[in-house]
Amino acid sequence: MENKITLPKTGTDRNQMLKQLEENRAGDSKWHEGRTFSLVYHESDAHTEFLKKAYTTYFHENGLNPGAFPSVRKYEAEVVSMAAHLLGGGESAAGSMTSGGSESVMMAVKAHRDWAFETKGIKAPEMIFANTAHPAFDKAAHYFGVKAVKVPVDENQKMDLSAVKKAMTPNTILIVGSAPQYPHGVMDSIIDLAALAKNQGIGMHVDACVGGFMLPFLRKLGRDIPPFDFSVDGVTSMSADLHKYGFTAKGASVILFKNKDLRRFQFFISKEWPGGLFASPSVTGTRPAGSIAAAWATLNALGEEGYLELYSKLMKTVDAYRLGIETIGFKMVGNPVGTIFAYTSPDVNMHVIADLMSVKGWFLDRQMNPDSIHLTITPANEPVIAEYLSDLKAAFDTAKAHPELAGEGMAAMYGMVAKIPDPTMVNQFLYQYMDQRYET
Repeated sequence: MENKITLPKTGTDRNQMLKQLEENRAGDSKWHEGRTFSLVYHESDAHTEFLKKAYTTYFHENGLNPGAFPSVRKYEAEVVSMAAHLLGGGESAAGSMTSGGSESVMMAVKAHRDWAFETKGIKAPEMIFANTAHPAFDKAAHYFGVKAVKVPVDENQKMDLSAVKKAMTPNTILIVGSAPQYPHGVMDSIIDLAALAKNQGIGMHVDACVGGFMLPFLRKLGRDIPPFDFSVDGVTSMSADLHKYGFTAKGASVILFKNKDLRRFQFFISKEWPGGLFASPSVTGTRPAGSIAAAWATLNALGEEGYLELYSKLMKTVDAYRLGIETIGFKMVGNPVGTIFAYTSPDVNMHVIADLMSVKGWFLDRQMNPDSIHLTITPANEPVIAEYLSDLKAAFDTAKAHPELAGEGMAAMYGMVAKIPDPTMVNQFLYQYMDQRYET
């Protein structure tokens, strides 16, 4: 069925097309109603309108060439500076904006790879990260020819330090820690990992794509947030997404390095192209200026006081969800530190719970090892706390009373995947899934 749609010979009225977009959107996840717990970070309708205006003011501008658009250069430089100071980097830290967390991760890996080759002569680089780290690190390893060395986590879902020590070799160029990791909202022991990295004279990257614009404010609000940023001796780079808990427009993230000398290895330059001298800070060539401008506008519009007020309210929502979920009979996976967490239960099949909640219109992330349900809490989820907990209690009671449901629906599929001895069979399933995404 793929590639059966061709370009229409005649155009359609633009108003009709806009109407069609709204109609097509009706079947998507109802994030605006608070029924989605990932993918969308919605602060408020008023803020969304602000983001749209800021973005479209720079709709056509291109962040590729700062010479043509000096205002865009100003915005990016100031966003990077604000992020560096927020994350303990002070005046010495340097970085750039990217299109999102994956690109920030790729730039961190690329920079450390090139640094290790130039300064240490390492030609077969390796990096160490936990199996809870974001798959973007697998992607970066694949793209840039760096061996991915994965280590397990301990019973609290933290990166196993003893396993990290055993995994280190003369080719190790980078250790990765998460602050926090996405599946369970648990922070790795950044201080201990950074000490290992510094002792070996290698890089230490902190993936704060989720936590970078959240954890500093939670600490100011009195939450127990362990040190995780450039204030930790040995940290050499950080990634932090603006379009997540910075509540800016997609796609916007920052990649930060402890100094300009290390950032230099992120850049790509070409001096032999007939089109002129070419220099690019990241993977993309054309860079949407709208997301850069919207990030700058958001940081300035909210300021520290605005973020503190936002997170004060948001954490009350998080606390209400966690208390209600635990009261039903579930328990948190590990010790989550912020606005994301996962819950599980030995008494019910968690994929059955997810199936039953999906029937009620909730979009939830299912997880394995351990089987759990992930929630990313945003202000959009506050109005539906009672409804969610009521449906979850009903799902818990039904799943407990009917264990046979584990053989039906998505629960059956997840159960099958968990038992497949040959991982290549799962790979083939995922490749088929990806192919189906592009069927018309």
